[in-house]
Amino acid sequence: MVPAIFVFLKRYHPRMQRTVFVVLGSLLLLGAGLLGGIWLSEFRLSRSTPDEYRLVEEAVQAIESAYVDSVARDRLSGYAIEGFLTSLDPHSVYIGPERMKAVREQFNASFEGIGVTYELIDGPTDRDTIGVLSVLPDGPSEEAGIWAGDRIVAINGDPAVGLSHETIQNRLKGPEGSTVELTLRRPGRSDLVQVAVTRDDVPIATLDAAYMLDGTTGYIKINRFAQTTYREFSHALSRLETRGMQRLVLDLRGNAGGYMQMAERIADDFLKEGQVIVSARSRHKKYTQTTEASSGGAFEDRPLTVLVDEHSASASEIVAGALQDHDRALIIGRRTFGKGLVQREFRLEDGSGLRVTIARFYTPTGRLIQTDYANGRRDYYERKAKRLSRDTIRSREELVATMPDSLKYRTDAGRVVLGGGGIIPDHIVPPDTSLHPFIGDIMRGGVMRDFAREWVDGRTSELRTAWGDRPEAFAREYTVPETAFPALVQYARSRGITETVNPAPEDDLLANAPVGMYADALLKSYVGRRLFGMEMWIRVRNEIDPVVHEARKSWGDAELLASRYPVNR
Repeated sequence: MVPAIFVFLKRYHPRMQRTVFVVLGSLLLLGAGLLGGIWLSEFRLSRSTPDEYRLVEEAVQAIESAYVDSVARDRLSGYAIEGFLTSLDPHSVYIGPERMKAVREQFNASFEGIGVTYELIDGPTDRDTIGVLSVLPDGPSEEAGIWAGDRIVAINGDPAVGLSHETIQNRLKGPEGSTVELTLRRPGRSDLVQVAVTRDDVPIATLDAAYMLDGTTGYIKINRFAQTTYREFSHALSRLETRGMQRLVLDLRGNAGGYMQMAERIADDFLKEGQVIVSARSRHKKYTQTTEASSGGAFEDRPLTVLVDEHSASASEIVAGALQDHDRALIIGRRTFGKGLVQREFRLEDGSGLRVTIARFYTPTGRLIQTDYANGRRDYYERKAKRLSRDTIRSREELVATMPDSLKYRTDAGRVVLGGGGIIPDHIVPPDTSLHPFIGDIMRGGVMRDFAREWVDGRTSELRTAWGDRPEAFAREYTVPETAFPALVQYARSRGITETVNPAPEDDLLANAPVGMYADALLKSYVGRRLFGMEMWIRVRNEIDPVVHEARKSWGDAELLASRYPVNR
């Protein structure tokens, strides 16, 4: 995963009259663009430079005057800054001017563009073509008549095949009110489709899904914490309550962080007034702060489970840690990433950004979230990878038994929780190793994705006609045709996945109902995304997700926590 980045900012809100921290995470969105921080403070050069740092100036002058090739000054300064930061912690970083623009867009949760998500198709057909994955509802592309599944083959008359992500985004984005001409190839049509899209301010949703798992259980998945996240979450929570929600699954898997202000406000909705949400400790007194919950939370008393994994970091870990320490929620999944550094962002005069660690985060029990990095960055990430591999074969009881007492903490109710980096769930769900090897092969090689794209392309019109305005009916009733799985097996073999990789004979494979059912669910998720977007993709896959199944089985434990909460009040 891409490491999360934390940034400090003092800010206030009517429901949070105490100090608020902002934590910014980083991840890759649609294959391009670092998600990071926004403005926090301007950096101004000191009028005097210590003599020790004048060595850097001398070194730069020596390189410029004597190096065999010309050296761009901006690149040289960037490399120098990166070199400085390498000697610090793994999450103090330098972000160049261009990347900072993308960073700010992600945390502002909007940009000026056409309102689509896309992929660069890398299958045997349409290679390096822009494939539209989804179209923002009521956005400029939907108004122009673009469909999910369309291929963008030209932008303003220029071919759009073989372009980099950076080039694609530069050509599709633009000032609000400007127009871009697109040429589309639409599956099922022989002619090209010409559309003119008027760019607009496009919101970037931070909630991937919010729906009812059953008649009383709500499900909300947050992909990051940006400026709009709490508003999106509040609306989703209210909407689900009108549908009868009595308990909630909050999915933070894959959430690398974001504004801590948003994470704190969400945690506050689950906690009683005065309960600590997070603390920051520093050698600088001004950065040592504690944030507490205020009164009037929207979901303080009902059962709650939180799903996490190894990609849940920073702000996600603050939410999970606070709810676990106060015995408010049952945490399910895998150990989180372990990123708990507070950083301050300095905007440099060329538009680049510098983030420097100023404090560490601690959960209410005093657990340090940050994984140790004393032996350098390479060791830091290697140890995380080894720990992840080790954790997948150990139960929580084994982890507790092998953990030193110094890393054991007690929740409000006296339950043992563990420090040492990241949040260890109450119920650990390792990766599913029971799947037939065939499933792993087609997922790792992109075969399932490419087959599904071609399969849905050939049926888009009939699928839209039958299901396009009936998402609930699709979720409940749609079944993949019996011919799909044999076709997938044949397609996989054409891509080199044969009995050599998957030793089961063809007849046995086709007769293996669990394999076929799992593959059908995957294919249905692709159909659902084409017709209805990301939420349906997640909704269908949750039906075969072992972590979601564990959450459904564990409501007794979550309800027991809720019935006893708050403890000692």
